[in-house]
Amino acid sequence: MPHPKLIARLQAIEDISESERRQIAGLPSTLRQVADGEIVLRQGEAATRCVFVVNGFLYQARIVGDRSQILAFHVPGDMPCLHTLLVPSMDADLVSLGPSIVGYVAHAQLKQLLDGSVHLTRAVWRETLIDAAISRQWIARLGAQAALPKVAHLICELAARLEIVGLVSHGCFQMPMMQRHVADACGLSNVHVNRTIQELRHRGLIAWEGSEIELRRPDELRQLADFTPDYLT
Repeated sequence: MPHPKLIARLQAIEDISESERRQIAGLPSTLRQVADGEIVLRQGEAATRCVFVVNGFLYQARIVGDRSQILAFHVPGDMPCLHTLLVPSMDADLVSLGPSIVGYVAHAQLKQLLDGSVHLTRAVWRETLIDAAISRQWIARLGAQAALPKVAHLICELAARLEIVGLVSHGCFQMPMMQRHVADACGLSNVHVNRTIQELRHRGLIAWEGSEIELRRPDELRQLADFTPDYLT
């Protein structure tokens, strides 16, 4: 079944019924394995299907000047391009972060489901509002927050989003995010990100080995980041 994380995500933001869960599970979908760095949808492409993340991670990025700017990370259960139901053109590249599995649902099939359910339409609409809230958080912090709390906030946000879909265990989660991805998301240099992560480690707030990130003193990390997760649900 390709939809459990998608259902878990929608369940977290809107109390969907068993019948509605069955309707989502019954959506005709196509699965595809995607390699690290592979572009799932290109900027300017007119999408005819919505993508949802089954396993692994995606991010959205645009080239601004001479560097890449990451606009969003997407975790299992996310539908990164819901907006293409109404505005088909992609305004950024959708890229795989590490190997991943994505599902595709045709616009026509998803529209048919939503046309028959005001409640599921509300859940999907709320999901797009949460995406917008995440973007506003990123914009505000990109220009106004120092590097240390900015990186701490990104880590806290990813942990909170992964916990919603059951992918955090004892404060640890897996994500193949490199320091260059953090730099591109936070508007920092690779050197600055390296120093910032070393400082978070030195303070005993996180451990980061390979693709595993551990929140060792989560309350202090959230306080440093000025992080509250209310905008995520």
